[in-house]
Amino acid sequence: MRVRWFGQSAFLLSGSKRVVIDPFGEMTARLAARGMTFRHPAVAGVAADLVLVTHEHSDHNGLDGVEGSPTVIRSTAGTIDSPVGEIVAIASEHDERAGVQRGPNTIFRFTLDGLTVCHLGDLGQRSLRPEQQAEIGPVDLLFVPVGGGPTIGGVEAAAVVRAIAPGIAVPMHYGSEAIDFLEPPDAFVEALGARVERIEASETDLEAVRGTSEDPVVLLLAPPIA
Repeated sequence: MRVRWFGQSAFLLSGSKRVVIDPFGEMTARLAARGMTFRHPAVAGVAADLVLVTHEHSDHNGLDGVEGSPTVIRSTAGTIDSPVGEIVAIASEHDERAGVQRGPNTIFRFTLDGLTVCHLGDLGQRSLRPEQQAEIGPVDLLFVPVGGGPTIGGVEAAAVVRAIAPGIAVPMHYGSEAIDFLEPPDAFVEALGARVERIEASETDLEAVRGTSEDPVVLLLAPPIA
């Protein structure tokens, strides 16, 4: 399987099927008007079989750049059939106040080419509830927000990763030379204390990344910059 990061929480997983998660359109000018730097290029010209949208914020639900006729599963909860098989969509919150500040967030779990994948979206809860963790279950590949602000920060994210115990943890939604309104991943990396694999590109083949629940690896992809 190949993983490509577009920035923020947007990814393309390419294997026997192509899955896009949380794509976004042109955000640079919109956020510049609010005094924020956003230099990730818009997701565009990407073909997919399945698109997952964790919540209805504009930097996560930009479907216009996804080509083909994909199945779209957005902002929901339940167990849903899809082109990759069963999707488990788990209700969660974008903030610490039961969603009243920033609304709901969906955690997605699915299997692609034998790997169990979990994407936490813009999780804002400081920790997972027992029933959420039970529905997530064992995970091979975990995408976790670490930049603070509207989501959990580095220390909370490290605790969530330890609770789920994936083989590979991919930090997302953090500050970099492309984003100036979120914290960098340093606090997460330090708090987790796991091996770190730094990739000098925004995509990689997962066959080259080895981790287990007992010896996890943090996969740090290079942020795409316009």
